[in-house]
Amino acid sequence: MTPAGDLNYHLYESGAAVAALDAFLAAYEEVYAEPPYNAGPSDVAEFIEHYQIHVQRDRMRLIIARDGDETAGFIYGYLLPAYTSWWNNVLTPLSKDFTHEDGTRTWAIIQLAVRKPWRRQGVAARLHAELIHGLDVERVTLTVRPEPEAEAAHAAYAKWGYREVGTSHPWEEAPFYTAMVLPLKAPAAEHTPAPRREL
Repeated sequence: MTPAGDLNYHLYESGAAVAALDAFLAAYEEVYAEPPYNAGPSDVAEFIEHYQIHVQRDRMRLIIARDGDETAGFIYGYLLPAYTSWWNNVLTPLSKDFTHEDGTRTWAIIQLAVRKPWRRQGVAARLHAELIHGLDVERVTLTVRPEPEAEAAHAAYAKWGYREVGTSHPWEEAPFYTAMVLPLKAPAAEHTPAPRREL
């Protein structure tokens, strides 16, 4: 097994990411067939449909980690547009300053997955670092299944500097997720969230 640092990490952007779907789709199917996702053919078909939309988003970026000819893991995301509904899905009350988007402020990570043989070797951390390297944004956001379903993921995100901001419910039939944010630089003055009183 190749160490995480010795894997090949390939960056795909915009049009190149469209053609790269076949390079990681089997890995997606394998990872998301596991609990708690239990994804079947209809879920995979829905993912493909969504991916075709995601690759058209502004500054979409995909990273694939490869061990020789095998895909070890992948991650992708894009810049949230000014008209995004991302924060509308968060059930926890958030200030308007916090949820304001202008099309340059927030990068959203949509998928991060590592296949079993390469887990707990730093592959996810390296994928994440490669994805956000050089991003000129204020913050990164993502959603993750709540604990204890995704205890390892929560621990990893906390270690990388993410903090929980609320519970997200993206559509009616969807499960509930934990919304998290990683600050990359100080917010502009007009977007600084009001201090929250600790209970």
